[in-house]
Amino acid sequence: MASVSKRHEEILNILASGGTVTVLELAQRLRVSVETVRRDLRPLADGGTIVKMHGAVGLARSGGEAPFERRMRENAKAKQKIARAMAATVRNGETLMIDTGTTTSFLARALVQHERLTIVTNSTDIAHTLAGRNGSKVLLAGGIVNGDSGAVLGHEAVAFARRFRVDHAVISAGAIGNDGVMDFEPDEAIFAREVLLRGHRRVVISDSTKFSRSALVQVCAASEVHQLFTETPPEAAMAGLLSDAGVQLCGVG
Repeated sequence: MASVSKRHEEILNILASGGTVTVLELAQRLRVSVETVRRDLRPLADGGTIVKMHGAVGLARSGGEAPFERRMRENAKAKQKIARAMAATVRNGETLMIDTGTTTSFLARALVQHERLTIVTNSTDIAHTLAGRNGSKVLLAGGIVNGDSGAVLGHEAVAFARRFRVDHAVISAGAIGNDGVMDFEPDEAIFAREVLLRGHRRVVISDSTKFSRSALVQVCAASEVHQLFTETPPEAAMAGLLSDAGVQLCGVG
């Protein structure tokens, strides 16, 4: 078995190439127990080299923890549950277009065991997580990279997305309310809308904290969404709005 210092080096190499990785996946790739990995991670986290995220870890940024990393920890268990439920509906060999978001990043992690997927995305994190896994292929949009979230945005990214038609179009949401699916950043909303238009199946994945909220920019009306994956049933008014719009609620319970 490799020494602790050797495993530390291997862990950092995995995180450098794969973005955020679950503790279970690290254990499998290092061929050690989950308990051993947790012990190995403790000094790396205490020293500020890595950031823990509820069952997953990633490299810390040189300027300290970024807002996207903090959002990855918020409602992480709910987001993981949503991601697993959505991933269970994807078959090997299918095509997906996925936008940037914390819940979609968890979806990428839930898809790592799938085979021969083709993923179109503007997320550098999702690209790092899924590229080359089990014969899967990632097509990453070009454009301006957001230094926090790793999102690739701008007119080049939108033009890139328009080239494709996929089995599953999956977006996250900043808010879901009377005005449909909303986001706080105009460029992210523009790209998310383009993603949704590209899918035979149009899916929003969002934890329940986004219900009955409002944000700056509309991505789409609720009626343009086929399915919403969330972890908890929305309150009656929100549920009625979604039902009237023809949105199927999935993953709740």
